[in-house]
Amino acid sequence: MNKKLQTFKYLFCDLVSAVASWSLFFIYRKVFIESAKYGRAIPIEIDKKFIMGLIFIPIFWVGLYFIAGTYRNIYRKSRLGELGQTLLITLIGVIIIFFALILDDTINTYISYYESFIVLFSLQFCISYFFRLLLTSTAAYKIHRRIIGFPSLLVGSNQAALKIYQELESSTKSSGNKFVGFVHLNGNNGHLMENHIPHLGSVENLRPLIKQHAVEEVIIAVESSEHKSIVNIINALDDTKVIVKIIPDMYDILSGSVKMNSIFSTALIEVSSEIMPAWQQTLKRAMDIFFSIFTFTFLSPVFIITAILVKFSSPGPVLYSHLRVGRHGKPFMMYKFRSMRDGAEQNVPLLSSKNDSRITPFGRIMRMTRLDEIPQFYNVLIGEMSIVGPRPERQYYIDRIVQIAPHYRHLHKVKPGITSWGQVKYGYAENVEQMVERLKYDLIYIENMSIAVDLKILIYTVLIVLQGRGK
Repeated sequence: MNKKLQTFKYLFCDLVSAVASWSLFFIYRKVFIESAKYGRAIPIEIDKKFIMGLIFIPIFWVGLYFIAGTYRNIYRKSRLGELGQTLLITLIGVIIIFFALILDDTINTYISYYESFIVLFSLQFCISYFFRLLLTSTAAYKIHRRIIGFPSLLVGSNQAALKIYQELESSTKSSGNKFVGFVHLNGNNGHLMENHIPHLGSVENLRPLIKQHAVEEVIIAVESSEHKSIVNIINALDDTKVIVKIIPDMYDILSGSVKMNSIFSTALIEVSSEIMPAWQQTLKRAMDIFFSIFTFTFLSPVFIITAILVKFSSPGPVLYSHLRVGRHGKPFMMYKFRSMRDGAEQNVPLLSSKNDSRITPFGRIMRMTRLDEIPQFYNVLIGEMSIVGPRPERQYYIDRIVQIAPHYRHLHKVKPGITSWGQVKYGYAENVEQMVERLKYDLIYIENMSIAVDLKILIYTVLIVLQGRGK
C-alpha cells in the first residue's frame, strides 16, 4: 500500500480537474456570455486572464482541499463521504471564485451571473468527483478483495478474540485488516488464536510491537472479565497514531456508541483520534505560524530588551534549554529565557516553588508576566509546539505522573503549548500532586478543542500577562 503514490494521484487529478473546468468555463463565457453581450460571435483566444487562471485556480483548489483535510487518511475514504465533501468544498470554492473574479464582469443581464455560477459549479464538481469516484472505488475494490490492507494487531486470545477474527476473515468484503499477530492478557498463552495468526507476546509489549510491525489498527477483543484492562490499553496507545477499535457489548449498542461506517463491516467502537475537524487543525497551525512571525517581527524590541536584562541580572546564558516530551511522545528541545541562577538544576530535575531561592529577581518578574516563555515561539514556528496546548513536561516527571494518573498520556495526542487552560486556571505546578491536579483541566481542554476555545484561552493569557498575575 503506497500512501504517497495514492496522495499524488489525488493531487494530480485535482489539478487536472481544476484546469479542465476552468478551461471549459472560459470557453462557455466566450461562446455564450460575451457573445450575448456584444451581439456577435466572440473568438476564443488565449489571453493573459486565461493563463493566470490556469496557474492560480488549480493552486487555489488544491489549497482548499488541503485545508479541508482531503488528503488525510487517503485509503480510508467512502464514496458517499467523498460525494458530500466534494459538494461542500466545491460550493465554498465556487462562491469565493465568483466574488473574486466573476462578479465584476460586464454582462448582458443579471441572469448571466446565475448561469455562470451554475456552470462553473457543475463543471468543477462533476469533473472532480468523477476522478475521485474512480480513485476511491479502485481503492475500495482492492481493500474489499484483500489485495491491500492495514497492518492490524489483535489484543486478546480467548473466545471473544477468536470470534471477531473469524468474523472479519470470513466476511465477503474485507474491512481492510491484515493481522500481523495477536497479544494476550493476564498470562493467557493464546491457545485459541495461535493456530490462526502469530502470537507476539503479552499486552505489555504493545507499543514496541506497533512500531516494529508498522501497525495502523489495534482491535481490542477481551472477555467481560477483562474489561477493566481496556482503559489501561487505551492509555498505553493514546499518544500513538494507531486507530483503536473495541468489541462492543449490548450496553454500548443500546447507548448509541456503535456507529455504522460500512454495511459490510463488523460492528466495532472506534476510539476517535481526531480531536478537531481537519479545517480547524489547519487554521490552528496557520494561527501558530502567524503569531510566531508577528512576535519575532513586531515584538523584537521586547525580545532584545528582555535578553539584555537577563544577561546583566545574573551570570550565565540568556537562554535555558531542556528536553521536553511532545506530541506522540516525541522529545524536543524547548527554549526559555533563563529565570534561575545558572546551574540551579544539577542532576535531578527540580520544580520551582513560590519562594524558590533559585529564581533571580528579574526572573520572578519574567514569570509573573510570562516573558520567559517568548523564545518558545521558535518551537511553535517549527511545529514542535502550538501556542495553545497542554504544557510539555520532562520524561522524569511524566514517569512519576503516570504512576498516579495513567491517563496523562492523553495529553500526548496534541502538540504541547505555550499556554493552556491548565496554565491559566492553575499556573505553574510545584510538585507531582499539583501536576495531576492541573491535568484535569488539560484533559477537558483536549476533549473540547476548537479555535473558539483557543481564542478564549489566549485572551485570558493576555490579561494575566498585562496584570502580572502569573506564578
